[in-house]
Amino acid sequence: MTRSPPAVRRAVTAHLVAVVFAAFSLVVLIPNPGLWYHLPGAPTAYNIAMQYAGPLHIVLGALAAILYGRAHLGRREIAILAPVAIGISLGFELFGTGTGWPFGNYRYLDGLGYKVLGLVPYSIPLSWFYVAFAGYVLARHALARWVPRAPESAAIALGVWLLVSWDLVLDPAMAHEDLPLRFWVWAERGAYLGMPLVNLAGWIACGFAMLGVSRLLWGHTPDLAALPVLPMYAVYVGNLAFGAVICASLGLWAPIGLALVAGVLPASLALWGADQGPPPPATRPWISHRRG
Repeated sequence: MTRSPPAVRRAVTAHLVAVVFAAFSLVVLIPNPGLWYHLPGAPTAYNIAMQYAGPLHIVLGALAAILYGRAHLGRREIAILAPVAIGISLGFELFGTGTGWPFGNYRYLDGLGYKVLGLVPYSIPLSWFYVAFAGYVLARHALARWVPRAPESAAIALGVWLLVSWDLVLDPAMAHEDLPLRFWVWAERGAYLGMPLVNLAGWIACGFAMLGVSRLLWGHTPDLAALPVLPMYAVYVGNLAFGAVICASLGLWAPIGLALVAGVLPASLALWGADQGPPPPATRPWISHRRG
């Protein structure tokens, strides 16, 4: 199996380091200012970090996904996927924050960067893009190894499943009332740890729209047989771990268990037997292998 270029490996590493620092800040530094606020320059550094550093790990995650896609899928494919996924998810988010549909009534607070039209932080559609892309890559590998005759539509469905599994641990953490720095709030308390269940339906719809439209515009089914799995696996699991750490700090153990079962376990099927060579290509593509 091919290895990612150094630029991809560096971007993934930088993203994961930023994820660890973001989780550490939310769990340790922000709730305990007495540990650091007395240090020289700490107030100034804190204000700068609050203004600019919040979305850093998200920006780095999007960069890692773009570099990975450019190196292994091709410039045309990632040039289609990135803007389509970002544009569709931004549209969903703008409509959702403006109307309460399809995610439920919610609004974003500060801490995730400049808000598009004053409603949606610019970093939010970036996170949709790179986690959905990572989920799709893992889904393609998992199905190629375990269900080689599965159609391409199954890979899209499993990719969406992995995307929604991320939200099972993310939403309860980031919107919890006991979190020192909340990033969004719900207008009314929902059935899933404060999150309305309709939010999951919105995530499913947005995920299918992002991946489905991108795949149609590609006009062919790319050969992922030699695609390296570890970079996107690290990105996906790292982002689930981010939500899990915050949930653990809040005593929310059920979302962690759900994310492990629904997200990490199926994603790990993409790694199973990785030392046995590349998986066979799917024999029943969703659409033609020919380029449009």
